[in-house]
Amino acid sequence: MGYTNSPMVVYTKLSPNHSGQRTMEIDRITPHCVVGQCTAEGLGDWFYKSSTQASSNYGIDKDGRVGMYVEEKNRSWCSSSGANDQRAITIECASDTTEPYAFKDIVYQRLIELCVDICKRNGKNKLIWFGGKDKTLNYAPKSGEMILTVHRWFANKSCPGNWMYARMGDLAEKVTKALQGSDSGSGGGSASKGTQASVLKDLTEADAIKKVGELFTADMKKSGILASVSLAQFILESGYGKSELAQNANNIFGMKCSLSGNTWSGSAWDGKSKYTKKTQEQHTDGSYETITADFRKYPCIEDSIADHSAYLLGAKNGKKLRYEGLKGCTDYKKAVQIIKDGGYATSLTYVEKLCSIIEKWNLTQYDAKDSGGGEVIRWYRVRKSWADSKSQKGAFKILDNAKKCADQNPGFKVFDADGNVMYEPKAAEPAEKVPFLVKVSISDLNIRKGPGTDYGRVQFCPVGVYTIVEVKPGKGASAWGRLKSGIGWISLDFVKRV
Repeated sequence: MGYTNSPMVVYTKLSPNHSGQRTMEIDRITPHCVVGQCTAEGLGDWFYKSSTQASSNYGIDKDGRVGMYVEEKNRSWCSSSGANDQRAITIECASDTTEPYAFKDIVYQRLIELCVDICKRNGKNKLIWFGGKDKTLNYAPKSGEMILTVHRWFANKSCPGNWMYARMGDLAEKVTKALQGSDSGSGGGSASKGTQASVLKDLTEADAIKKVGELFTADMKKSGILASVSLAQFILESGYGKSELAQNANNIFGMKCSLSGNTWSGSAWDGKSKYTKKTQEQHTDGSYETITADFRKYPCIEDSIADHSAYLLGAKNGKKLRYEGLKGCTDYKKAVQIIKDGGYATSLTYVEKLCSIIEKWNLTQYDAKDSGGGEVIRWYRVRKSWADSKSQKGAFKILDNAKKCADQNPGFKVFDADGNVMYEPKAAEPAEKVPFLVKVSISDLNIRKGPGTDYGRVQFCPVGVYTIVEVKPGKGASAWGRLKSGIGWISLDFVKRV
């Protein structure tokens, strides 16, 4: 049985920590999260230590460099024992150190390219993700098929992290398209043969919804964002896919080239293609301003949907997720409010418009339902008490998201499906001592009338040093500070203490 290693490798440090040579054909790929922005060299040093008791065939570091630590002919200590370990090539990927353990764009792109290379060299032209342990492990791959597996099925670990786990279907799709010649496998884009907005131009509103509805259902299964909400945004932002931006750029959400919270990962945009047009922005006082802006241009609608979801999941306001609580939210009204509160749109009636569209077209019919064929979904509910169901703030698939919701709502706890308390926030810490000085170094920091993005904007805060006389929590930031001058409040996520 012959084995070759990837030509993409730029650094090699072979680890003695492996289980010897394989005796079965390679037909699986198992991605992992390192949980740390490491280098290829650092990862090699870690796997080389005898005390580590871990290794992988390959690693992708924070800059997208590929390292090899166990040759493909040998079994690493990174997957599991038994047959799966015999058959899988394992890949450790540098990720953020906090949930949801997101990858940088370059890391995710390199993972796609490495999976394509592995499949090609092993005679495979299709990568498959089933999304469930039993169906995957009991499946006998057909000729030309490679299977995706994950570590969390074999050990009590959340590996890969939730960011990557939600994108396994996307990974398999992009790799398969590249293998079958419909995708270049580079630049983060998807197949140009995807759905074009031009097919929506002459359709009725109802037919346009039917045409793209399943695309949003498929995205929900990957992203955890309600299809009904994204579909309503599509209708509002693109006029059922008939807008100038949709028809000429396949941009169905009005996504600009430059967006607030640009520290997010997983973008499906190539970073270069753009479409320039005039657009109107509404100010907090209700007035409008016409500006010229650059918008993202996509090869297909599927890329626009994927990029929109990646943004909603990963955009940040300082260190905090801009749309925290959106993933896994099952109430469309709450989901729409989260999007508005995060600053997605300037329209003062954005929430009302989206909810009206959802109800008019019964868009909740496109929300994915758990079929029971995959892993069991465990919902975590945030309430004041288990008996007080009316107080519920939300139901979450991810426990950490439920905890964050409880932290933001004093007096609330997290319960499992049986009513057991899974998390109860600690008592609030003493109020921060004031006054103190902060330095503002950016020119577009908003001063708001109150502590939160739900308060109107007064003006931009000039660069300089200011005295904060009061601190309060609020929407859109971890903390807000009141300026001594009395003009208003600023987000403390974007200032430096002096």
